[in-house]
Amino acid sequence: MARRCELTGIGPMVGHSVSHSNIKTKRRFLPSLKTVKVASDALGQTFSLRISNAALRTLDFKGGLDPFIVKARDEQLSAAALRIKRQVRAKLAENAAA
Repeated sequence: MARRCELTGIGPMVGHSVSHSNIKTKRRFLPSLKTVKVASDALGQTFSLRISNAALRTLDFKGGLDPFIVKARDEQLSAAALRIKRQVRAKLAENAAA
């Protein structure tokens, strides 16, 4: 399982650990990921996604999964998130037509 957020695409970053004597050694900064169940209002069901804590805060700020995922770029989303995005768009288009 990749250490990558399914909604924002955030992955491991690299940097240096700097000692007191200023010796630099390579290290990895891993994203803080959580497996959470997020609800889609348009589809009326929940999805289990592995997302970062920052993405979870962004979901709360944007108003839920549906507004966030509709505006998200396809390159950032995982395959599961792209499926959810297609379903949400179809459902919103169906509701707008009715």
